[in-house]
Amino acid sequence: MVRANGILKLTVLVIGFLLAVFLAFQLFEINADFKLANMISRSVPENDISTKPVRHKCGLSKACSAGHFAFKMASGAASVVGPRICLEDKVVMSGVKNNVGRGINIALVNGKTGEVVKTEYFDMWAGDVAPLIKFLNEIEDGTVVMMASFDDSATKLNDEARKLIADLGSSAINNLGFRDNWIFVGGKGIKTKSPFEQHIKNSAETNKFEGWPEVLEMEGCIPQRHE
Repeated sequence: MVRANGILKLTVLVIGFLLAVFLAFQLFEINADFKLANMISRSVPENDISTKPVRHKCGLSKACSAGHFAFKMASGAASVVGPRICLEDKVVMSGVKNNVGRGINIALVNGKTGEVVKTEYFDMWAGDVAPLIKFLNEIEDGTVVMMASFDDSATKLNDEARKLIADLGSSAINNLGFRDNWIFVGGKGIKTKSPFEQHIKNSAETNKFEGWPEVLEMEGCIPQRHE
């Protein structure tokens, strides 16, 4: 009986010893891993820790400063793909939204809040210029006006319509011709010509598509109106 008790105590001691050794090794491994991780993190440059690129509103190449609205837009591609307008990271007009069409595509934006007031398109090939003229005359002061061409945006334009668009800050509208590509951001009540405008002529020598020039793209930051 005494011998059995001695064996039992010895067994308990051996098990306790082995358990203590096991725990000691475990603590040593955790401490070693922690030190190794610290050494690696210190040796890696801070810039290499995160390689994920920063995304800006509407996919702009750089962020807009405070008091500006980020935008990115593209003209239509031939008569196949409609124009696309993005403002403050929201797609305002596109073929996917099903609110674009042949001619001049227009988005009106509140210059103070950046909210989209209205979107519309006017067929300048088979349509009438009168609705466009009425639309332009009714734009309120302080409104940001974004325009993009799709297919043909010039055939039905007359002098009155061109002047109204020029008054919004356009420099190219008087030279806009059949199937030219054109994108523009201006404003009602603007005192100078807008810096946000691109225009490319329809020319058989330079066209990217058969009968149409290449797609135009533009991005920028629209100053917020504070008045």
